[in-house]
Amino acid sequence: MSERRAYLDVGAGETRGVVTLDGRPERLLIARDGEVASQALGAVVIGRVRKLERQLALAFVELGEGPEGVLDLRPEMGRITEGQALRVEIRAEARGEKGAQLRLVGEAEGAPRVEQPAPTIEAELAALTRRPVKTGADARAMADAAEAEALESEFQLPGGGSIAVERTRALVAVDVDVGERAGGDAKRATRAANLAALGAAARVLRLKGEGGLVVIDLAGRGHDGPALLAAARTAFGPDNPGVAFGPISRFGTLELTIPRRRRSVAERLLDADGRPTSMTLALRLVRAIEREAEADPGARIVAAAAPDVAGAATPYLRALTDRFGARLQLAADPALDREAFEVTAG
Repeated sequence: MSERRAYLDVGAGETRGVVTLDGRPERLLIARDGEVASQALGAVVIGRVRKLERQLALAFVELGEGPEGVLDLRPEMGRITEGQALRVEIRAEARGEKGAQLRLVGEAEGAPRVEQPAPTIEAELAALTRRPVKTGADARAMADAAEAEALESEFQLPGGGSIAVERTRALVAVDVDVGERAGGDAKRATRAANLAALGAAARVLRLKGEGGLVVIDLAGRGHDGPALLAAARTAFGPDNPGVAFGPISRFGTLELTIPRRRRSVAERLLDADGRPTSMTLALRLVRAIEREAEADPGARIVAAAAPDVAGAATPYLRALTDRFGARLQLAADPALDREAFEVTAG
């Protein structure tokens, strides 16, 4: 039977939560200081209808801060007018140029504002695992490992083979490679690889926070469709409600849709070119400084980073100075690569 555990890492400027499945990271939840509360998944917001598109059955709702949300209009909602105040819940976070998806809670009064904040990461972890949440050094290590794995594109399968996961503009592609699996029966090895790939793909997509249209290019041909679909429904069950499957095509692909409720890990941590943002690198730098300061309590800790990274890290370094004193120093070094910061104890 599968076992899930929860880890909570609270650091300067960022809180990260991890759920593991049989010891492997399955979910990574991230909340950073200064994020717009009215855009967070699960928040209840008083919004104001800016525009109605009745032909599309859509209402565009101002949420106070950040991009406006989109509400699907239904007949049972009654009459909704432009300028009207509504109480709405964030059901899916904004992504790129797409506004947050909203659920109507009821009518309201007053200016746009957050009425009920989104659940905390600790509360979400408790709901997902119903077990005590681990903190401390183990949680920091697990969060670092989950973050690194979430940004990878290739994942090994138990028993041999691998899957490659790539997001395109339209969909998420998962390619299954049998590799060199033990045993001489190629058909049996291919079937085992496909079954393992479905479980791995479900875990990895949850870890990455990816969804929408997913196309899995299965290995081999002549697939046992009912068996593979049953395995897929089990593997992607935790993503319900809202998961839908198509039949396995004659080309050996399985298509499914997974609701996209959060911004993906890549959208949070990387820029448009796929590189870590200055804030992502700054928070990694701050964690490295904190780790060095804890390991050597009496030493002076000297760090250097590219100017944009050092600038983004400076506000959070002040919080560490309150804990460790004035022995922490950070310098901006234009000669350093953005991802190659230095931290030494002296």
